[in-house]
Amino acid sequence: MLQEFKVAIKQLGGIERQIRVCLPFDYKDSHEHYPVLYMHDGQNLFNDEDASYGVSWGLGDYLKTSKTPLIIVGIDCNHEGFERFNEYAPWENPTVGPDLLKFEGVYGGKGAAYIEFILHTLKPLIDETYRTKPDETLMAGSSMGGLISTYAACRYPHIFSRVASLSSAFWFNQTEIESLIKESDLSGLKRFYMDIGTDEDTSKVDAAHYIRSSEEVYEVFKSKSLDVKFEIIKGGKHHETAWRERMPEIIDYLMK
Repeated sequence: MLQEFKVAIKQLGGIERQIRVCLPFDYKDSHEHYPVLYMHDGQNLFNDEDASYGVSWGLGDYLKTSKTPLIIVGIDCNHEGFERFNEYAPWENPTVGPDLLKFEGVYGGKGAAYIEFILHTLKPLIDETYRTKPDETLMAGSSMGGLISTYAACRYPHIFSRVASLSSAFWFNQTEIESLIKESDLSGLKRFYMDIGTDEDTSKVDAAHYIRSSEEVYEVFKSKSLDVKFEIIKGGKHHETAWRERMPEIIDYLMK
């Protein structure tokens, strides 16, 4: 069962954002409470007709067929200009504009406010509206969504304690995210999953760069003696079809 509504993001000037909530198969007929998985790029998660590139992650079908006891909350990205880069990057990047986007300007830097929105506005609303387990909160995202999920895991590991970062664009804030991982007390982080495909060529960043970037982040995580799982996916590409295939096993890992 999919429900949709809009929420104003006061942390980003009051702009409204589409929220999509997919409830477990037995939600209406039970009195159970459920963990909540927050995900970015919400328009791509449930229905092909809503997805940016015509293929979704199929997570509604997954909840129905797998009978996984989980609420999934999708937050649509900001489609305006390069605002997705801005909101999913915790720190500014002065070179990505001219080097990759071919536009002058500094991009990124709104990620902290975006996570504050999830933590202080959206999560309380979801916990009040639905039968949730407020202390069992997960997060997952891909590409830039993986970067911002990793940031959330480091800043609020006692809240977002089970996190998946798929095909992550760590390169956008490579130095900063590695430093944050090193500096953070991650003792509250129960599980962290990260992966990268061998064919993650996005035309702007090639597969070798993606792999090297993720390997460097993984090395920092390993030094923290955490439960971190890192997969290099042979033939893995940078699009929803690939993430759709991997997500069931990832959810299983996070919820063990």
